[in-house]
Formats: sequence, structure tokens, C-alpha cells
Amino acid sequence: MRQPPNRVLVVGSGGREHAMVRALRTSPFVELFCAPGNPGTAELATNLAIPSNDVGALVAAASAHQIDVVIPGPESVLVRGIADALQRRGIACCGPTQAASQLEASKVFMRQLTTSLQVPAPRSVLITERAQLASVLATWEGVPVIKADGLAGGKGVFLPDHKVECLQVAESLLGGLLGEAGRRILLEERLYGEEASLFFACHGSCCIALPHARDHKQLHEENRGPNTGGMGAVSPHPSLSPGTVAQVKQLMVLPTLRALEARGTPFVGLLFVGVMLTAQGPRLLEFNVRLGDPEAEAILPRLADGEFLRLCTATANDQLAEFSLASLERSTCAVVLASAGYPQCPQVGDPITIDERALAQSGAWLLHNGTCRIGGSLQTTGGRVLTVVAAADSLSQAITQSYRGAAAIHFPGMQLRQDIGRLISAG
Repeated sequence: MRQPPNRVLVVGSGGREHAMVRALRTSPFVELFCAPGNPGTAELATNLAIPSNDVGALVAAASAHQIDVVIPGPESVLVRGIADALQRRGIACCGPTQAASQLEASKVFMRQLTTSLQVPAPRSVLITERAQLASVLATWEGVPVIKADGLAGGKGVFLPDHKVECLQVAESLLGGLLGEAGRRILLEERLYGEEASLFFACHGSCCIALPHARDHKQLHEENRGPNTGGMGAVSPHPSLSPGTVAQVKQLMVLPTLRALEARGTPFVGLLFVGVMLTAQGPRLLEFNVRLGDPEAEAILPRLADGEFLRLCTATANDQLAEFSLASLERSTCAVVLASAGYPQCPQVGDPITIDERALAQSGAWLLHNGTCRIGGSLQTTGGRVLTVVAAADSLSQAITQSYRGAAAIHFPGMQLRQDIGRLISAG
């Protein structure tokens, strides 16, 4: 007898959610919904016209469509408590509660928790008043990194070149530059090495590793220019060994999961662990309580068919203890195409043209980040517009294919980095 389909609701509208829907679609036993979705998810799932932050409407839709598991993409809906609301309705959620989401919602909370656990991390100082800044900076060796405490849409981390700039940025944040998100800030020791993005599916103190990735945050080649939400990623990370992944799990992930469990706020969902690979070993930069973007676009195609659905279902239903994740021995490259003016003032409403034949010949595929269809025409609606992804036996081949795919796309002022995966360094 044929297995009844799993009814799954993905929450979000970006490239990460398109990648999630695409990965879920590889299972033969799934019926997919996405809220609100985008033109890309509409080809694979039923889009529901519900804002991704409207917890009440999302829960009502999950109930009405008899959803088996909800998979939230963005952090904002998790911080608003969608997992708690679904739990009250008896609907499984592959995402943490509002309390556990504080790991990402508050960098101060995360640092205080992990410092108490002696997790390897950069030195940090909490700043809440302008009067503290001058005295702290006067004795600070080098120039610190500045981090806004709250959610800032990927724009809350600043890397000033000198202390005068550091003082200016810090004062602006405390003065309301990012609203409440920047009313408290962290000054952190600047680390040097390679950044790495690791991912773990977690339920309580049980967790398993997903494929890892190398993100490229700066807007321009050679890691120059302003920080962005991410301009591209490759997977696997070329410099991450199985031993380092195990070290991150033992020294960073498990102690944090156990501490949250002991507080009565166990973590359930997909945990992002951002680390710097230094000469002294990995150091924790941040936790996010969901998959990264554009890392999701790079890591999910490395899972075997049907595995993402199995993983999310097992995570939500406390079935990870005996779970074994099947991944593919291939490399991926994801290149982000951004609009003119991104990240400061992204230009929207521009027409997008795609040479479908050239795209097909490249071996790459498109994921939609910030697009809409108006009268059959595809247009830009956000800073990051599309992500071009390719998978191949080698990283160099995947890079070549993804850039061939990118050459088939055009919109006014299109920005992309030409060195995704080619420059694996940071500092």
C-alpha cells in the first residue's frame, strides 16, 4: 500500500526557503506548502499568501491544511514564538521555541551563556552606554569587532578599520542606528583565520552534523567592502576536517545544548555554528537558530534524495538518536546575484532576463531570493535577487558551472563576486 504523503509547510520567501522546498521535493512522499514563498517555490509547492512573521495566520494555515511538520526558514518568526504556538496546537515544528531562539535573538545572551560554559571564543565586552566606550577602547589591543545585540537582518556586525571609526559606529548604534537591536553592543576581539559555517540538527542534547560550508560575506572580491547577508558559498568547506567538526560539536554545540536543556528551554531544530578557524583552534563567532543563507543553497543539494524530509521530521519528533544522514560525495557552489545599491540601498522593480538555454547548458540552477512576477515578467524585489547553484564531482567544476549559469542572467546594476570559492581566506 502506498505511503500517505507528509504534508509540510515551509515558512519564508527567500533563497534559503526555495532551497529547502527543492530538497524536500526529492522525496516521493511529500505534499508541500510555502508561506509566503516566491516564484521559484511556486513551481514546486503551493504558495500561501501569508506573511512569514504572522504567527497566528501561519498556525491557522498549518491546522487547516493538516500539516505534519512546519519548517521555519527565517529567524524572526522563531523569535516571535511560532514553535510555541504550533506546540499548543499539537503540530510538529523543526525549529526552536522563543526562549531557545535567544541564542540568535540576543548576542549578549549567547555570549554570557557560552562564556559560563568556557566555550572557546573571542574576548568580548558588553557596552550599554556611550560613557563606557572611550575607556574600553583606550585599553583595547587592536581594533575590535562591533556587534549589535539584537536581530539586524545580517547587518549588525561591523569591522571598523581604526578606533576612531569604531567609536563612531558604536556611538551610532547606541544612538539608535539599528533601533532596539543596537541599544546594547558587544566589542569583540578580532580573530584571524578562515570562517566556517557548520550545521547540526538538534533535539535536546542529541545532535547530528549536516554538510558544512564556507560563506563569503563581503560585497566585493578579496573580502573587501561592506558586510552583506552573504554573496555566495561553497560546500564542503575546503579546510574543515572531520576532527575539527567533532571538536566543534564537543566543545561548543553539546555544552550549549545541555545548558539550554538544564534551563528548561531545550533546543529543537537546525543550529548554525559560525566559527573562525584560528592557529589556536576553532573559536565560536555566533550561533543562529536556523539554516544560513546562502549556505543552505550550497549544503542541501549535498543530501541524498529524501534525506532533508527525513531529517526535519526526525528532528521535530525526537527521533535523532538512531538517525543516520546520507550525503553525497560532491561539491557545490552558490553564487548570489545582488541588486544595484545592495546592501545599503538596494534597487528594486528592475526586469530580470534569463537565457534559459544557456542556463540549462551550464548545468546550474536558479534559486529565488528577492523576485516577483508581474504580468508574467520577473522583477527584482530585494537586495539579494537570485542564487545560481551548481553541483559537481569537484569544487573547481562546480564553480565553473555556477558562473556559466550566472552569465545567463541579467538585470540592471547586477552585482556578483567573481571569486566565490576561489579565494578561501579571511582576515
